[in-house]
Amino acid sequence: MLAYSAGLRVSEVVKLKLQDIDTKRNIIHIKAAKSRKDRYTVLSEVALRVLREYWKGYQPKNWLFPVEDASQKAGVAKHVTVHTLRGIDLRYIQELLGYKSSKTTEIYTHVSQRDIGRIKSPGFWK
Repeated sequence: MLAYSAGLRVSEVVKLKLQDIDTKRNIIHIKAAKSRKDRYTVLSEVALRVLREYWKGYQPKNWLFPVEDASQKAGVAKHVTVHTLRGIDLRYIQELLGYKSSKTTEIYTHVSQRDIGRIKSPGFWK
């Protein structure tokens, strides 16, 4: 959910520490992102609420997300990756991922019109 809502790479999500989440300003500090540059991205109110519930249940100490196989624990039989969740306007992906060139972002655009029509927003955004 956090990767989807904040436009994070998998490598960025797994490196998040508790102190990277700024709940007062609703932003996430991504350290040493692409090209070793730090950047900030949005933290939605919904994602913040879910993160707080997550923290209450798991109380991580240092790393926000210790390694686990979430799809298996959730009983999802289909092979999924974090990129399965991507379904956002190309310009937003470019900005959130910190790409300077739209050419880099275009690797996400190789889908058909039929596939685009199948994209559904997750229910937890409501």
